[in-house]
Amino acid sequence: MSQNLTLTEKKKLLSLAREAIIDYIRKGNLPHRLETAPSLQGQLGCFVTIKMNGTLRGCIGSFVSDKPLYRLVQDMAISAATRDPRFYPMKPADLEGFSIEISVLGPLEKISSPEGIKVGTHGIYIEKNSCRGVLLPQVAVEYNWDKDTFLSQTCLKAGLKPDDWKEGADLYVFSAQIIS
Repeated sequence: MSQNLTLTEKKKLLSLAREAIIDYIRKGNLPHRLETAPSLQGQLGCFVTIKMNGTLRGCIGSFVSDKPLYRLVQDMAISAATRDPRFYPMKPADLEGFSIEISVLGPLEKISSPEGIKVGTHGIYIEKNSCRGVLLPQVAVEYNWDKDTFLSQTCLKAGLKPDDWKEGADLYVFSAQIIS
């Protein structure tokens, strides 16, 4: 990330994400609010993670955007709540007690070897054949994974074998500013 968001901007993004989820689940629409802070206008990628009682409930994001960050956060929040194929779409009864984490992404950087990965700093994006998978930087920290485990878990998420990162895979790293 080239620019850190202020505490006020972080709170604004969390509020926009929560409002988007609640309005979409209850009313079926996205609130249309204009945000003018320059740092929320940038076309940055983001992931929105939803947890219920500390357990993953949905996580969806995009590395690229043609819209301002605040709008992408709203869109990804709704997608995480309603379109993550691992979970049923959230219902009004699910709106109590969920937490949101937003990862504002830095650019993808292709690396030539796993030596370029810094666990705790980088997320991993892997491509091999037609399979793709991504894990955010905080996932390795949360599970106390070393670099090899992080790579293997990213392969599994992509539908690959755990060691498929060792040969023929394209590896990318990225950083993220985590907001929760």
